Amino acid sequence: MAQFMTPLGFGDPLRLGPYRLLGVLGEGGMGKVYVGQDSAGAVTAVKVLHPELTHDPNLAQRFLREAQTARSVESGGVARVLAAELDGGRPWIASEFLSGPTLEQAVTQRGPLEEPALRALAHSLAGTLRDIHAAGLIHRDLKPANIVLTSTGPRVIDFGIARPEHGLTLTTTGQVPATPGYGAPEQVTGQRVSPAADVFSLGAVLAYAASGRRAYDGPHVASLQYAVVHGEPDLTAVPGLIQPLIRPCLSKDPALRPSPEQIAAVFAPPRGAQRVWKHGALAEEIKEHEAQTKQYTTVVGVPAQRRPSRRRFLASLATGGAVLLAGGGATAWWLRGEDLPEAGATPPPARLLASPVEGGSSSDKAPKPLWGPLPVAAEGSPPPIVLRDVVIFAAKGGGLTARKVTDGKEKWVLPDIDATARYVAMADGRFAAADSQGNVHIHDASTSERLWSASAGATCVLAADATTVYVGTADDTIRAVATADGHKVRWTKPLAYAAPVDTTAQAVAAEGHLVVTSQDGSVTALLSATGKEAWHRTGQTSDGRALHPFVDSGVVYLGGASLCACGLADGKEIWREIGTYGPPVLDGADLLAMTAQDWGAPHPRLMSYDTATGDYDSSWLAVPEGDAAPLAAPVFQGSSLWLAEGGDAKGVTVFGRSTGHAAWTYRPTRGGTWRMTATGNRVFLLNAGDAVAMPVF
Repeated sequence: MAQFMTPLGFGDPLRLGPYRLLGVLGEGGMGKVYVGQDSAGAVTAVKVLHPELTHDPNLAQRFLREAQTARSVESGGVARVLAAELDGGRPWIASEFLSGPTLEQAVTQRGPLEEPALRALAHSLAGTLRDIHAAGLIHRDLKPANIVLTSTGPRVIDFGIARPEHGLTLTTTGQVPATPGYGAPEQVTGQRVSPAADVFSLGAVLAYAASGRRAYDGPHVASLQYAVVHGEPDLTAVPGLIQPLIRPCLSKDPALRPSPEQIAAVFAPPRGAQRVWKHGALAEEIKEHEAQTKQYTTVVGVPAQRRPSRRRFLASLATGGAVLLAGGGATAWWLRGEDLPEAGATPPPARLLASPVEGGSSSDKAPKPLWGPLPVAAEGSPPPIVLRDVVIFAAKGGGLTARKVTDGKEKWVLPDIDATARYVAMADGRFAAADSQGNVHIHDASTSERLWSASAGATCVLAADATTVYVGTADDTIRAVATADGHKVRWTKPLAYAAPVDTTAQAVAAEGHLVVTSQDGSVTALLSATGKEAWHRTGQTSDGRALHPFVDSGVVYLGGASLCACGLADGKEIWREIGTYGPPVLDGADLLAMTAQDWGAPHPRLMSYDTATGDYDSSWLAVPEGDAAPLAAPVFQGSSLWLAEGGDAKGVTVFGRSTGHAAWTYRPTRGGTWRMTATGNRVFLLNAGDAVAMPVF
């Protein structure tokens, strides 16, 4: 096995932050990857950008996005980012060093994997893709060279061209969108991709691991890509029992590909199969890499230094000081290309403080917005929605406006839409809205193209699901408009006790039910198919405000005059907490809700409850400054939790999702009601008509 690192050369830094550099893993046109070691002996991969490239704004943007991507994925199947900082103006990032061969190296040296190892590989990779997609991301470049085999299992690396699930892309003309032979047909043809593109790549990876041959091949890139788009995969060398498990992943139609969960299920490995990473021929290859790593990293300890704080990490990302995630077993995108002159030695670490927020202030130095504040929306408008590559607002001059997620520039305006009637997101990048004549319109979010319309007497749009758009009318009834079958009104239903159905009502359509909360404190659940009332309850609010319900796995969670969980089918109360609460949101097995200033507490608090029992988790508590409005639901994105404040400290505070500790606060120059939405590692804030896009770490 070849030596995995080369000695430090002239001009290489000896230390970056707390890491003593031991050697060079690789070098390319963009920078170098070093093997580093901290005072405790932990080995890391430290990536550094060439000094002459540190001021390139495009690279800074790319580094920022990739660092956000790496940090946002919560999975044991990826390499962890450990720290990042600016040393003398040079960005670096330290990630977990993965000691082991890539899948490509292992197959090249030892041949195809045996079935137990293949099943263990497929099961683990499918779980990792599930975690990546759960973070709202698409890897876009899954291939054998981006999978490192370790003694704890396979790990996915290199998020160099990963993007948010909603289709953002910075690919330019002439760029290869993914590795030929592993990228999905929709990637090759430049179409918008979904998580199903990663499933195609996984199928191609498994075909290679099972046979030692690519599923698609050709004498040059063009012929190979043609085969991906128009040809059929060559699975002749794949064992017969495995072929039918891989073939669906390679379907030309993304809708026909299985989900990562389905792949994990069909590839369920036999009992004890995970031992392949510790025993057997494959494990021997891994042990060789581990032994070599130990040989070259056994050094005398160095004086301990302070590890970069969370705030410094955020600050370095905010200024573009980050590079992509990559383990020790693979070469990142920025190591490819023609070599440039060797980087000079790095000066001693420079203390980096975060910049103040443009258009506002921050007691804790929030990172700089990705764009904004921009005066794009009407004051008091409904919350924005994010679909595909746009964020949609109620326009300042009336109607709806869409701004590009990437830079905030206007993409389209729909002046004939009545934005005060609200608008809701639908599947496949569509949204539903209404005009002042009561007509319901369905539009493509990216282009604004009107797909269909229906007369419904709508005064507000409540919710939508795959088959129906639900609207309220002037006579306080709910109408269900079919998304197919001529877009007819399927049913009309008044709520019990003449509960108001207007723009103050909140609703969610999920799991075959429409749940509506009204400002009189009533909660009604209707069957989506027929409009028949499933159940009704009263007294859920004491201040005349309807709060958005939350539905998950057959349970409805409600805030207001109490925090309670009810059965979706029958409305029976499962548990209830006395007090005044804001709208609840779910975070895994925990339910979070803001409490009002009661029980003698000086500030409202965001508290966590067990979804099954309602038991309060005393180990977790987030306390914002000032009087946080219970009406505003917290927003989760990546490893952070965003909470709008009210009263004297009107701003948005960002907390650690796992700890509840405050990181920083964004404060606007004007006061107003906060609206928030999030997707793809960005949080969009709306206050007094001003929109801001903030990065997520």
